[in-house]
Amino acid sequence: MPVEASIAAPDGLHTFPRLLFHHARVRGDAPAMREKDLGIWQTWTWAEVADRVRALACGLAALGFRRGDNLAVIGDNRPHLYMMMTAVQCLGGVPVPLYQDAVATEMLFVLQDAGIRFAMVEDQEQVDKLLEVRDQLPLLEHIVYDDPRGMRHYNQPFLHDIHELMEMGRIHDRNHPDFLDTQVEQGHYDDVSVMLYTSGTTGKPKGVCQTHAAFIAAAQGGIEVDHMTPDGDILSYLPMAWVGDHLFSFAQAMVAGFTINCPESGDTVMTDLREIGPTYYFAPPRVFEGLLTQVMIRMEDAGAIKRRLFHYFMAVAKRCGAEILDGKPVPLTDRLLYGLGNFLVYGPLRNVLGLSRVRVAYTAGAAIGPDLFRFYRSIGINLKQFYGQTETCAYVCLQPDGEIKLDSVGRPGPGVEIRIADNGEVLVKGPMLLKGYYKRPDATAESIDGDGFFMTGDAGFIDEDGHLKIIDRAKDVGKLSNGAMFAPNYIENKLKFFQHIKEAVCFGHDRDRVCAFLNIDMGAVGNWAERRGIAYSGYTDLAGKPEVRDLILACVNEVNAALANDAMVADSQIHRFLVLHKELDPDDDELTRTRKVRRNFVAEKYAVLIDALYTGKDSQFIETEVKFEDGRRGKVAANLRIVDARTFPAVKKAA
Repeated sequence: MPVEASIAAPDGLHTFPRLLFHHARVRGDAPAMREKDLGIWQTWTWAEVADRVRALACGLAALGFRRGDNLAVIGDNRPHLYMMMTAVQCLGGVPVPLYQDAVATEMLFVLQDAGIRFAMVEDQEQVDKLLEVRDQLPLLEHIVYDDPRGMRHYNQPFLHDIHELMEMGRIHDRNHPDFLDTQVEQGHYDDVSVMLYTSGTTGKPKGVCQTHAAFIAAAQGGIEVDHMTPDGDILSYLPMAWVGDHLFSFAQAMVAGFTINCPESGDTVMTDLREIGPTYYFAPPRVFEGLLTQVMIRMEDAGAIKRRLFHYFMAVAKRCGAEILDGKPVPLTDRLLYGLGNFLVYGPLRNVLGLSRVRVAYTAGAAIGPDLFRFYRSIGINLKQFYGQTETCAYVCLQPDGEIKLDSVGRPGPGVEIRIADNGEVLVKGPMLLKGYYKRPDATAESIDGDGFFMTGDAGFIDEDGHLKIIDRAKDVGKLSNGAMFAPNYIENKLKFFQHIKEAVCFGHDRDRVCAFLNIDMGAVGNWAERRGIAYSGYTDLAGKPEVRDLILACVNEVNAALANDAMVADSQIHRFLVLHKELDPDDDELTRTRKVRRNFVAEKYAVLIDALYTGKDSQFIETEVKFEDGRRGKVAANLRIVDARTFPAVKKAA
């Protein structure tokens, strides 16, 4: 799709390599990247990053990397992996990030589909995955690794230490001093800058080809709305294969010039978050749900006085905190109480969460429950929702300061046009749209209508203030047998607001009532059980405890009471539920790597449980095969009790 260069980036800086070398020239001493290694933060300036990118690009060229080649990037967020992405772009190639926690067989489809010749990986674990399937990858010629630990006895000639590659590149650069500059100048704003694969909730993943122009336009739109500056910091910890990370930790950092910070490991993210104190933070709703769960667990373990203070001031925050953050009028008494609560509770809580310096925090990737959203805003965290897809560079709608609605995803971003189709589907158009699906012209043609609008697959509507409200995935929105709307994701998000519920899957389309599968949160419920002297041997045992069923029943009843107050979904109250005997897991294909439920797969796999819910049974035996982290398989069996929830008459609003 043609995009004017002037729209994509002013001053001719319309590719990411040009942006990098621009920052190196005008602010070379400013910090560009940090990484925590062995407990110490290491910093690279823009000049140092540009030097390493130059060396990596020339090293790749020396190995035979050519314009148009695709290079796989696999690993946790690491500065060298981000640098390699830009190095590939310098040569006119395309980086293809993969989910680092995927097993080798899951990676195989993407590696084959993208025709990968080169791979950049983090460590020995990722090298081993590629070696496991290398005989099925005839095009794979070279693997570069970042972390040399454990690699001493690997002597295959196609394996390269990244520092050896950089040294090779510096020699190449000295021998051909004009080579890289010429390559960078050949780069065009309409070249593909990255290929991100969809999560594959309904089939095989598709490679989404996005151009420099598209991602730079999306980055500039967000920077304009949220007034981002070069002195900011972001913690880069979410998968590099996720479009949100590529927008924030790569595209926006390249355009705005702020610093990206890579944690030491997934286990140290919370500690590193507190040390960095980012000014800009983003996370999918599940991360914010997890943070809230940790807070609630800690408060349950606190002394009686601290607990009473917490709950008293949280009631104050719920009453007026979000309004104070938005600059709206609030009674003086509440304002004074909130100020005291900020000193005693909210400020220390933000500090514990590592969000005390945050100017803006964003959440996306799935709908967030209004209650969860309001909690964070009520304690003074400027949390907003944004909306987008992989095909739109994660950029469609944003929430400007002062215009935050708990149940909307905001207004269309600069340059974005939105249209609602006759069937309620959200259609979008703008400079951020994909160039196409890789080797899938049929899928590209099916996703864009005759007027150039991308069909998002989401159902929604524009409210009276011009804000977009998303109901659910269009394919998931159904009707109960009485004709009432059934939006499962809406109900599931309300359930997951409770710290004791980690995952929920609701059923009801073409049925007379709604039933649900629930997963307990092992940490929260385990803590709850231990404080009550309830012994358990593992997840299955804990999930089957009658006390746990009663705990979850109270949560479900509370959700039903809330649904009864919303005429649109009052008929969708949960009549019956069961607590699953195992956690839904990406390794068992029940969730995508971004932890979205594969709804159809779950319904088919657990059809016997759905039948039990709807045929009035009190219990159902089930045995399920599971895959362990080391690749072994086993079985988990349980006799699941089915619980009847309390439902409430719909509350009619006064005229």
